[in-house]
Amino acid sequence: MNQPVSPPTHHDHDHDHDHDHDHDHDHAHAPEQAQNGHAHAHAAGSCCSSAAPAQVQLTAHSSADARLSRFRIEAMDCPTEQTLIQDKLSKQPGIEQLEFNLINRVLGVRHTLTGTEPIEQAIASLGMHAEPLEGDAEVGAAAAAPTRWWPLALSGLAALAAEVVHFTGLAPEWLVAALALAAILGCGLGTYKKGWIALKNRNLNINALMSIAVTGAVLIGQWPEAAMVMVLFSVAELIEARSLDRARNAIGGLMQLSPDLATVREADGQWREVDVREVAVGAVVRVKPGERIGLDGEVLSGQSSVDQAPITGESLPVEKTVGDKLFAGTINQAGALEYRVTAAAGQSTLARIIKAVEEAQGSRAPTQRFVDRFSRIYTPAVFAVALAIAVLPPLFGAGAWFDWIYRALVLLVVACPCALVISTPVTIVSGLAAAARKGILVKGGVYLEGGRKLDFLALDKTGTITHGKPVQTDFHLLDPRFEGRAQALGASLGERSDHPVSRAIAQFARQPNQPLSEVQDFAALAGRGVRGEIDGVRYHLGNHRLVEELGLCSPELEARLDGLERQGKTVVLLLDDSGPLALFAVADTVKESSRQAIAELHELGIKTLMLTGDNPHTAQAIAAQVGIDCAEGNLLPADKLAAIEALYAQGHRAGMVGDGINDAPALARAEIGFAMAAAGTDTAIETADVALMDDDLRKIPAFVRLSRQTAAILTQNIVLALGIKAIFLAITFAGLATMWMAVFADMGVSLLVVFNGLRLLRK
Repeated sequence: MNQPVSPPTHHDHDHDHDHDHDHDHDHAHAPEQAQNGHAHAHAAGSCCSSAAPAQVQLTAHSSADARLSRFRIEAMDCPTEQTLIQDKLSKQPGIEQLEFNLINRVLGVRHTLTGTEPIEQAIASLGMHAEPLEGDAEVGAAAAAPTRWWPLALSGLAALAAEVVHFTGLAPEWLVAALALAAILGCGLGTYKKGWIALKNRNLNINALMSIAVTGAVLIGQWPEAAMVMVLFSVAELIEARSLDRARNAIGGLMQLSPDLATVREADGQWREVDVREVAVGAVVRVKPGERIGLDGEVLSGQSSVDQAPITGESLPVEKTVGDKLFAGTINQAGALEYRVTAAAGQSTLARIIKAVEEAQGSRAPTQRFVDRFSRIYTPAVFAVALAIAVLPPLFGAGAWFDWIYRALVLLVVACPCALVISTPVTIVSGLAAAARKGILVKGGVYLEGGRKLDFLALDKTGTITHGKPVQTDFHLLDPRFEGRAQALGASLGERSDHPVSRAIAQFARQPNQPLSEVQDFAALAGRGVRGEIDGVRYHLGNHRLVEELGLCSPELEARLDGLERQGKTVVLLLDDSGPLALFAVADTVKESSRQAIAELHELGIKTLMLTGDNPHTAQAIAAQVGIDCAEGNLLPADKLAAIEALYAQGHRAGMVGDGINDAPALARAEIGFAMAAAGTDTAIETADVALMDDDLRKIPAFVRLSRQTAAILTQNIVLALGIKAIFLAITFAGLATMWMAVFADMGVSLLVVFNGLRLLRK
């Protein structure tokens, strides 16, 4: 066994999460402080020069009378447009906060204005139309704009004809100019319009750079090359937009899992198909074999197997019978089921997953933040260098003006950072979508990228490593006076508790139908047990720690407890003020998937630690069964937090796995908090960094592998983007590069990094 964790320390160890500046990780899990929903940033669409944060606070304090207005902006599908809108609206008085949802092309504006006209006019001045969305109108994934191929095709033919005519010299130069101008106007007016708006707003985005380069080529008489540059740019932009739509559709495809209609029982007993959005909580719905389940619910009648892979990622169907939960978007397979709706369509587990994945895109990964900062400095610097190249050498007699201006224009095209900027968000979005398909809900790119850094994983025991459904295995009477009564007394106290061990004792007593007593003055003792009065006598039902705290432990009892605990059993004692009356032993069974998960974590180089409130002997026995490196028992929630602190003090990057509620302090302190079996649990989905939609621990090594693959692709993309540009910059300075070669280099590497990022979506 590896060296155990050093004694827990209670000092506040402040480690570096490398999180976004507006993301307070230490409060990410506390139930009373669920994460604020970040806006849904998604870099989709054409080449982009920068990516601003998805949620932008423009004022120090929010006004009490501020209201939120939402607008659909069809032209806003890229951080290029986001930056323009942010710069424009940040100058408007009365606007406090902007929330960008690029995946659905929706802008949220928190403001104190009397109307939305100033906002709409400001956006209109940028060449975009803002359509107000009324109230809480549902926001669906925006459809891709229809493609008009024929203008681009005609422009391509005109550009090609200009090249041929110029090369062969078969026609006068004015015809070359006319063909080139037709090509530029046919496919480049949109680029010029966007470029002019960007320049007016002092923003050097790709459209501005391309407009300057093409115009410069025209002014120095390079008509065929100017035309071919604009056509190639338009074609590459279109291909890139369609490629990025695939990443968008990976998220939008989740929305298609739930059917539009559900068969609902009316008051007169008749069945009728109703839009799922109109079905009320409590309604009874019928689902036939082969149909998708439209809403979350609880089975009232019938028995069937249900494919839950779209929600939990489970590979095998799950048997469902009366009382079991159903999730919207899953598929009923064998038999007909009737179920009672437990959540409205907009509040289903599927809806919460979609919302969480969309919001996750607003929490930018460290690599993306680095790229954004880099591009904001890089683009103006490149423009300044190009300007210097065009002016200084010929000014000092180092060559002809024509040659140096041409090189400067080539430099503007080849040095555009769009490939670098677009590579990170498409990779992160692809990774988030791939994780969701596996039943792993990642709450942000920062966690997806951070998973690769984990070197230690702390795990709760009950429900995480074990099934969480312990059963009573032993009962020993310690006081003969309570012959025939002790089992019922223990079960009466256990019935009032929600702890799995207490419930197991109560469940055992139900089998012989022992009568239970009424409990007065009941109280739960955190990490110790319960207390209550029965027939005027105070009893305790608690663990080894409670017995010692009450001073009721003897050497003989200690030896007996030690023997049972070494067998991996949890021992609970029934006590009154005079001493122990009876002993109950409860055992939980280890999940087979836990053994495999721990083995996979070790293969990935991640050490494991079990933190449990159970006794140390049981903790060690369970740890030995599954191969966990070290285990600590008798821990209260504060002790688990201290154990995570101790790991950080030793320099580890530690994750924590728990149920998302009882282990909230430790989950919040961990580098990444994993919530088990989060499907249908509001708190777990809201508070965890990563929510595993079922109770299969093997999803954690799968997440780590996905994180490492994502990080590898991000690195590959940065090296490709910067490396290829560096090579072409050298060729440009040597005077060997042409403008159309520059477009191929720039747009080619953009497509390359996009396709590389989309590899994460492969099953």
